[in-house]
Amino acid sequence: MNKHNIPECYYRISVKALVLDETRTKFLLIKEENGLWELPGGGLDHGMAVDEELKREIREEMGLETTWIADAPSYFLTSRRNSDGSPNANIIYETKLKDLDFTPSDECVELRFVSVEEAGELELFDNVKVFLEMFKI
Repeated sequence: MNKHNIPECYYRISVKALVLDETRTKFLLIKEENGLWELPGGGLDHGMAVDEELKREIREEMGLETTWIADAPSYFLTSRRNSDGSPNANIIYETKLKDLDFTPSDECVELRFVSVEEAGELELFDNVKVFLEMFKI
C-alpha cells in the first residue's frame, strides 16, 4: 500500500485519442482550464467499451464527433497523475474527428496540432511528456 491506501499494482486507466494532422507528423493536444496540455480523452469506467468511452469523452470535453477509432491501440504508457501523483495508465488509439469546431469547456479551452518539438515548449501533463518520448509515426 502507498500513501493513498491503494495497492501498488493499481493504475487508473485512461483512454486517449491520437488525432493526427493530414501530414501525420503533428498530433492534437487540448489545453485544460488549468493551463496544462493533454491528449483528448479520459478515464475508462469499469465495464465500459473503449470506443464508446473515448467517443463520450471527446463529445463531453470538446463537443466533437468521433468518426473512427482504430481497432488496436497505438501506444500504452504509464505515468503519475499531476493532480495527486497516483499511478495512471494511458491506452492511446488513433482517432479521427468529423471536424475541429469545438465547444470550449473547462477540460478544453484550446486545441492545437503540434509536432514533438512544439509540444516540448508547452506546459504538459506528465503522461504527455512520456508520450513525447515514444511518439513515432
